[in-house]
Amino acid sequence: MRLSTERGDVIAVNPIDVVETVVQAKDWIFDRRTDDEMVAQAPGCWCDFSLHFAWNDSVAALHFSCVFDVRVPSAKRSPVHELLALINEKTWFGHFGLWEADGLPLFRYALPLRGVAGPSLGQMEDLLDCAVIECDRFYPAFQYVIWGGKTAAEAAQVALLEPVGEA
Repeated sequence: MRLSTERGDVIAVNPIDVVETVVQAKDWIFDRRTDDEMVAQAPGCWCDFSLHFAWNDSVAALHFSCVFDVRVPSAKRSPVHELLALINEKTWFGHFGLWEADGLPLFRYALPLRGVAGPSLGQMEDLLDCAVIECDRFYPAFQYVIWGGKTAAEAAQVALLEPVGEA
């Protein structure tokens, strides 16, 4: 990506640099694998989440995934797919999926950046905060289906309860 200054100078901006700044400020462990790829660990309420960021210059998009620290056994994949459909109906941005090869639930989002200077620090903070909040919110639902013997509908109902008032 390129950013113009007031004088018209062009400065190269890499969205992964913005991500790295935010992840450093959060004091999370990370590894900048290449100029266009980075991985990090984000602490959640139930587990640590593995984050992956990849910049694709040819489509001008930043791809982000947040992988759960739980494996879905083959016998539970069908009800987990049903759960994914139910929770994705309630997700405002991004979506949950299952990395079939390893049976890992994940949250995914792609941020298109064509025609803009790049993501702001605030956008990256919001993306990371929202992703971790959503993953924490639905982590128990995956546990209910995988280990608790609950149906996808039962698990989703518990995860989708919206508390009203204060305790």
